[in-house]
Amino acid sequence: MSGRLWIPRFLLITLVLVSLRANSQCEFSFTRRNKAFHFNLASPIWNSPHGALSEDGFYRVEANSTVLWFQLCDLLIFNHEPPRCVGCEDCGGASHCGTSCSALVSENVRGYDVCTSIGHASSTKVDMIDKEDPGKGVIVKMSGGSGNQNCSLSVSVICQKNKIDGPLTMVKTDSCHYATELRHPSGCAVAISGHGSGWGWFSTLLIIILCLFGAYLLGGALYRYFSLGIRGTDVIPNLDFWATVPHRTQSCFGSLFQRFRGPSHGQRASYSQVNF
Repeated sequence: MSGRLWIPRFLLITLVLVSLRANSQCEFSFTRRNKAFHFNLASPIWNSPHGALSEDGFYRVEANSTVLWFQLCDLLIFNHEPPRCVGCEDCGGASHCGTSCSALVSENVRGYDVCTSIGHASSTKVDMIDKEDPGKGVIVKMSGGSGNQNCSLSVSVICQKNKIDGPLTMVKTDSCHYATELRHPSGCAVAISGHGSGWGWFSTLLIIILCLFGAYLLGGALYRYFSLGIRGTDVIPNLDFWATVPHRTQSCFGSLFQRFRGPSHGQRASYSQVNF
């Protein structure tokens, strides 16, 4: 019985380790102005159970007879339409092309499709697109290459909360450096702490009350000055009420203090005992 369960257990452990590796490579935290932001491209969201990772096992984008396959933070998986090309060193070879890298590019050279690995999961690095604006998203960079060729891929995961778009375009810079982008909710930052910075809800409420009170005094004074022709301190609306506020406040606090303190010794002595 134990021999029969050995293979399923081994596969389960392998899948768990791969999942944990993808999560760790896709996580990124960033602190800006005493506020911490967190990204996890592999975290499930409402419309994408695998986060920004492709459910098909790969993303595909084509431009000018060049085809790019890539997967974020994990290895490529081709359940359908595997790449058919020569070369493919460092990514499974010609017979198993695309099985051991995270990014693969195919270019037509003299009538032949030649594949080159341009990124590995182990080389994945995540950074901000714009450190001044964490809300723009993150950029995933990976590197690879065969032989002496130094290749890389940069994927910009731009924050788009409501839907998923891309990748639609691809840009090639230098001889073996590629860039593309996709718009995805996983590219939106999650603020995990403020480290005591900013205004609390009570401070915000107090400021709102003070602003409303100031607007009331200013508006009332202007109305009484220009419309009613009142001058001097009488332009303050409800002046009689505001003049009694200090006395009322003092009386209120005095009454509360007396209630908690209890009657004084002099007050108790002023009463005489009555016998019935």
